[in-house]
Amino acid sequence: MRIGELSARTGVPVPTIKYYVREGLLPAGELSSPNQARYEDSHERRLRLIRGLLEVGGLSLAAIREVLTAVDDKEKPVHKVLGAIADRLVPEHGGGEPDAETVLAREKVAQLVAARGWQVDPGGPAGESLAAALAALSRAGHGRFEEVLDAYAEAAERVAGADMAYVSRMVAREDLVESVAVGTVLGDTMLAALRRLAQVNLSARANPAP
Repeated sequence: MRIGELSARTGVPVPTIKYYVREGLLPAGELSSPNQARYEDSHERRLRLIRGLLEVGGLSLAAIREVLTAVDDKEKPVHKVLGAIADRLVPEHGGGEPDAETVLAREKVAQLVAARGWQVDPGGPAGESLAAALAALSRAGHGRFEEVLDAYAEAAERVAGADMAYVSRMVAREDLVESVAVGTVLGDTMLAALRRLAQVNLSARANPAP
């Protein structure tokens, strides 16, 4: 297909497609003449992935580039690629000397990981993100919120199980890593929305209108 048809199929403007090609986010089309290039279904798929990560997931183009680099890495074992993708999708925390709340929060994260037998590094990006949230709750005077941490971990295991069950259906390596990338970003958005809906529902049931 030509670039105009690719634009029509994906809803991405032609200048934006050309920008993605220049920035290395999208492979260049195959030249059919000096001024014309042909694009394949793989280009359409990659554009839809970029658009989803950008518009729904809220990732920056720099973060998307890192995710796509991991997706396209054919040398690493799949498990390491999936880990790299997950790490890049977590906001960075840390830097500087940790305060007392952060030190205590990191200890609680390590204890949680050990108690649940998770084979993860509590000091990795996801662990640091959790510690940052716990530390912020403590500073805001809501340190007792950690009482629901086990319930959150239980729910997270169930959601992760559903994620992996979906991913396990993917046969091709590219399908597998792409499904993790888009599923993690858009799945987080979906999970947050479902949580809000459930909160409103429970509040309405607990406080029925007169």
